[in-house]
Amino acid sequence: MAERRLRAGSLSAGEPRRPWPYPVRRLLQAVPLVLVIAVLNFFWLRLAPGDLADVMAGEAGAATPEYLAALRHQFGTDQPLGLQFLAYLNRLAHLDLGWSFRYNESVLNLILGRLPATALLMVGALAIALLFGCLAGTVAAVSRRRWIDIAVSVLATLGFATPLFWLGLMLMVLFSAHLHWLPAGGIGTPGVVSTGWAHVRDLAAHMVLPVFCLSAYYVAIYARLMRASVLEVSGLDFVRTARAKGVSRRATIVSHIVPNALLPIVTMTALQFGALFSGSVAIETVFSWPGLGQLALDAVSSRDLNLLLGILFFSSILVLLVNLSVDLAYGWFDPRIEVER
Repeated sequence: MAERRLRAGSLSAGEPRRPWPYPVRRLLQAVPLVLVIAVLNFFWLRLAPGDLADVMAGEAGAATPEYLAALRHQFGTDQPLGLQFLAYLNRLAHLDLGWSFRYNESVLNLILGRLPATALLMVGALAIALLFGCLAGTVAAVSRRRWIDIAVSVLATLGFATPLFWLGLMLMVLFSAHLHWLPAGGIGTPGVVSTGWAHVRDLAAHMVLPVFCLSAYYVAIYARLMRASVLEVSGLDFVRTARAKGVSRRATIVSHIVPNALLPIVTMTALQFGALFSGSVAIETVFSWPGLGQLALDAVSSRDLNLLLGILFFSSILVLLVNLSVDLAYGWFDPRIEVER
């Protein structure tokens, strides 16, 4: 028995160790980046002048040194910066984003309460941008140097150069103030409690303008990128081989060109997710959309550092998870790309 154990131990010791699964390794690689983001966010926000005590004391009309000292003692901002940083790291280690003294509520609860509205806005805008951007880019590439290609290029340039907040204001003036077709802002009609399909219709009506406004910029980006990608893939050898075998032009585009041209779009989607989140801040402000962007703006104006730190940290984690998901999705879009096991 002892010999068998020694022999088994020697064999197992000589065998190469299997690497951890790719998703686990990517998550472990993201841990140092998360720590760096947490450190930078904490110290950068401390460089801004003023704090929550100044704002609350000014609103109360009692900005005396004693009242300010009492507020800072209550918030814990009178402690040395090193102790505040250690307390912040300790909260993160226990998955606690802190307490918002402005709203008198947990930061995590506030974020989770506003997250569905932002997710609805971003997912809707991203779906529209991908669908119409890829479709417009493919049509423009197939109709190269024709009037459709020129029209798509001009519209993409205009969409790329138009500021989102200005476009939102113009859409609001046209469709809300003059035509009265769509509501000007908010996520629901004030004072109206609706359920079922009535609630869905009311929500959809309030989503039209902010979703269209947020997606306009990214439709332009994806259209230009898809056009260039389709033109590049169209000149590759496997496309010419498919045409030489008698495959129709339409089947070649749908089955060979478009799937391979989508890879840069997938990469750009991951890279643009953080910019999409930051762009939603302007859109939520213009249309009074009660999401994370509006909550972050309120946190900045009230100097609620705990809330702002929580939003920045949560959004950073979200962007990292989206990039990891896109990396894992590469194998589905292109079977030639194999993820290491």
